[in-house]
Amino acid sequence: MHSSLTSVRPALRPGFSSPDELWKEILKHIRYTLGQSRVDLSPKGMLRPLALAIRDRLIDGMLETEERYRTTGAKRLYYLSMEFLMGRVLSDNLCNLQLNELCRDTLAEHGVDLNEVLDTEADTGLGNGGLGRLAACFLESLATLGLAGFGYGIDYEYGMFTQEIQDGYQREKPDRWKKHGTPLQIPRPDQSVHVPIYGRCDAHARTAQWSDQKLVLGIPSDLPVAGYGGRTVNYLRLFAAHASEEFDIQIFNRGDYIRAVEQKIAGENISRVLYPSDQVKSGKELRLLQEYFLVACALRDILRAFLADNNDLNQIPQKIAIQMNDTHPALAVPELMRLLIDEHGMEWKPAWEITQQTLAYTNHTLLPEALEKWSLPLLEHVLPRHMNIIYNINHDFLLKVVQSDPLDFERTRRMSIIEEASEKQVRMALLAIVGSHSVNGVSELHSELIKKTLVPDFAKMFSERFNNKTNGVAHRRWVLKANPGLSDLLNRTIGDDWILDFDQIKRFEGVADDAGVCSEFREIKRENKQRLAKVIAQATGVLVDADSMFDVHIKRFHEYKRQLLNLLRITYDYLRVTEDGETLTTPATYIFAGKSAPAYIAATQIIKLINNVARTINSDKRVNEQIKIAFIPDYRVSLAEIIIPAADLSEQISTAGMEASGTGNMKLAMNGALTMATLDGANIEMLEKVGSDNMYIFGLTAKEIAERQAKGFQPREIYDADPRIRRVIDVLSSDRFSPNEFGLFRWVYETMVYRDRYFHLADLPSYIETHERAQRDFTDRDNWSRRAMLNVARMGKFSSDRTIVEYASDIWHLAGERQSVAV
Repeated sequence: MHSSLTSVRPALRPGFSSPDELWKEILKHIRYTLGQSRVDLSPKGMLRPLALAIRDRLIDGMLETEERYRTTGAKRLYYLSMEFLMGRVLSDNLCNLQLNELCRDTLAEHGVDLNEVLDTEADTGLGNGGLGRLAACFLESLATLGLAGFGYGIDYEYGMFTQEIQDGYQREKPDRWKKHGTPLQIPRPDQSVHVPIYGRCDAHARTAQWSDQKLVLGIPSDLPVAGYGGRTVNYLRLFAAHASEEFDIQIFNRGDYIRAVEQKIAGENISRVLYPSDQVKSGKELRLLQEYFLVACALRDILRAFLADNNDLNQIPQKIAIQMNDTHPALAVPELMRLLIDEHGMEWKPAWEITQQTLAYTNHTLLPEALEKWSLPLLEHVLPRHMNIIYNINHDFLLKVVQSDPLDFERTRRMSIIEEASEKQVRMALLAIVGSHSVNGVSELHSELIKKTLVPDFAKMFSERFNNKTNGVAHRRWVLKANPGLSDLLNRTIGDDWILDFDQIKRFEGVADDAGVCSEFREIKRENKQRLAKVIAQATGVLVDADSMFDVHIKRFHEYKRQLLNLLRITYDYLRVTEDGETLTTPATYIFAGKSAPAYIAATQIIKLINNVARTINSDKRVNEQIKIAFIPDYRVSLAEIIIPAADLSEQISTAGMEASGTGNMKLAMNGALTMATLDGANIEMLEKVGSDNMYIFGLTAKEIAERQAKGFQPREIYDADPRIRRVIDVLSSDRFSPNEFGLFRWVYETMVYRDRYFHLADLPSYIETHERAQRDFTDRDNWSRRAMLNVARMGKFSSDRTIVEYASDIWHLAGERQSVAV
């Protein structure tokens, strides 16, 4: 770990002295908080009183942590993100407070099973995919490292959606994650903030007056985030939108009750649902309002906390660091400028210096469609003052661009924050870059591609501003909590130092050749597979063999993530068995899970295709003892915690150059899955650590793909030249898998043969050959287990602790405590 983080032993938070004390606290909350005279010993009935008893200890920890930060004058990090995929927060905090055994014993004395209680907690519906899960991992590492780091997000009433599969199709249902309450959440209505929107202002003046705004009220609540050992308890602050009485009452008093109610509903819609559809104008406006609501609430709250202890705004960069997680919070740039100038009376130049020195930006994507742009008319309508500020930021910035190269007009056009297209748009990624002192990618390849292909002009102009911070994951969540069998084996063989210093996991390599340990490791994996097999049977009705290879592809559905490539290869094996009479080297169970954005038609079509192929194969007696396919609906963190420890092979097969990093790859390898991968994102860095003998690498590189794109890639030539590929495409696009829906999958042929933007056909031959090698290797179970153990042992780099230490040292300039395992 970095030298700036000193090593100390954690002073464990006072817990409960005995099961009796904990039970008394539970009974107190049943009576005085829930207002109940009888004790409901059902798992569902015990969740809230147990959580409330634990919350009391977390609040003690939060208050003591805050006092420590104030006493030491700690610099604070605020992490702004549209998503925080926290999973089940009670079980995570119990693990880090080391209260699992006490809770288990306490409840067992009254005939209650702790696991059954924890299983009734809903996953927090605050995120969609890797972006939100990364943010959650970062918060856990910040707390464990003793750093003053806090998350800011939106308290969505509904999460992404609950996914159901009906006749193979994804169907979306409201994610009512708050239906039974969120007992760990701490309401903070006294710290509510007002957020101005709409109105008008002078289009030119730098100190323009913003008038006639409407106001939305942001009401916060906190989710505690305990670091391991409980010495530090930080929090995630979430804001819910409510109509502000300042304008509702005026309308109501004029007698227009209906309009008052309509405005109340409109205001509260801002935090109603994660990512409203932007396919229609009203959806675009709501999404813009969401992004502004997040930064406006966060920045006003951050400045209020700062001014409570400081009276010199020029000290903000020394006391505060703000990280924008992707482009969604980029409006923090003009909003911080607005607050400093309009509400605190600063001049433009010092306000701009403070803004740049305080803000930092993480880019998470190279896909053009994911780099947000907002039309000028929409921004001028919703946020007229911010549009005014953006004009002025762009004016000042382009003066510097022109000064550095007065004759390169094309360069000036490329670097302008405002895109001069048929419809003028604000390029939010460029706004974030110009307004930040640091811009980082999330893997070495991704960071290089940002500089070389995404924004090369900016990288040349601000070379010192660009850096890499390879992602990591919270290994305490994904190994210690999710895989207790493996954790126990690690503790017995190498000690428990790995819990707080994941570099120590390398010592596990020393027992990889021990036949006894290897056998234990294999048995733990099999137990995890049996547990997953039960979940699959319950969720899908598909019965799978725990002794088959569990080949896992779990992630958000997107064409570049290439779930379709996986299905092409499975279909190839299916045809080998049913038409060529071959026997596969080893039986395999292919496990898919993930959601598609409802409006992303191509991805929803792939989900339907997978399910139809699964239905055919699973019911075909010629092949279903060699191949099974299970699509587990409603992928979420708590489900991932069951799937990941059970995986034998991890599919990380995105088109090279398109996955920024990936974190599922890390979680799966930490749990002993071997990786099937392209040279994309963090796969490259995993290969450097794990070694080519312990991963399966295939496919074109990012450079080779760029070269083919430049020459004009023609997938039809591959289709015509390779009979294996032609047979697979023809079968999938025929009606074999949709006998009652003629022409349903004709898109497979059209997409693969004439477009194939994501190079499925170019990589398929290599993928087939590499997969056959993996299947042969799996038959040698002893050697496979040894290599799986080496994967676990060589993943030390990929803890989010390491990532956070690098951010803290290089970008945020925070000092904290590096804790050791308590004895």
